[in-house]
Amino acid sequence: MIYGLDIGGTKIEMAVFRPDFSLVERWRVPTPTDDYAVFLQTVSAQVALADQKFGHKAAVGIALPGVVAPQGLVTSSNVACLNQQLVGTDLTARLQRPVAIGNDCRLFVLSEALLGAGRGHRRVFGVILGTGAGGGLCVDGELYQGRHQLAGELGHQSIAARVLAKYQLPLYRCGCGLDGCAETYISGTGLARLYRHFSQREVTTYDWLQALRAGDALAQQCFACYLDALGAALAAQVLAYDPDVLVLGGGLSDIDEIFTALPAAISRHLFAGVEVPPLRRAEFGAASGERGAAILGARLAAG
Repeated sequence: MIYGLDIGGTKIEMAVFRPDFSLVERWRVPTPTDDYAVFLQTVSAQVALADQKFGHKAAVGIALPGVVAPQGLVTSSNVACLNQQLVGTDLTARLQRPVAIGNDCRLFVLSEALLGAGRGHRRVFGVILGTGAGGGLCVDGELYQGRHQLAGELGHQSIAARVLAKYQLPLYRCGCGLDGCAETYISGTGLARLYRHFSQREVTTYDWLQALRAGDALAQQCFACYLDALGAALAAQVLAYDPDVLVLGGGLSDIDEIFTALPAAISRHLFAGVEVPPLRRAEFGAASGERGAAILGARLAAG
């Protein structure tokens, strides 16, 4: 067996896989966000429970939000207690086995590239559009990481100036400390923020979707703006990485109106002669992170 854990802002998902990465069992527990010692204890308890259930000490991979530096230090995580911690090193010592850790968006891409919607393609760029927004690139079955393991971090690239000017949008402050990051416009949180901008009301993404489907003019204006912002962000990735396929995951990818309109929205931000790669929905959905973590864990254990 191989264990894959996906760390979220509210839950830890523990999954057990066979060597072919087919799922055996999964369960969830709440994420301790403020106490690092309790976090380590919680993760260790899930691994110990799996060891007991399946009778041996399996390889462990962990997908978590934030940047994982080459030396293992975690930064920019929305799970506050993980920041400035050597999570992999500390869990390796506790669990008495190698523990692989990686960014959840990048491991989502690894899973989809090898086993999901991107299989059969050499260059797969994947994007998660949920509470936040992030992405990654997989080339020939390997994550392209870069010097600081930041490749594909589209959420913290700047929003396109032409989109800001066209819709007279303000610069929103991002949790990373910068202003105008794409994530603050193209994530689920960003979409709700845009709808508040246009409607001048305290609304949610669900309010926007209901209003859009009811034909509300402000919701339609917000949708046009959102598509422009997201289309520009993804067009930048097409120009930077020239992928064979784009794989979309996260809650917003399940909204048909967004998914259907997105290729044309990307195309509007590409110059003549550049084609939009095929767009695919993630096959494993929210489970891709834990499966990607298991793949990383198995590779580390195999040396």
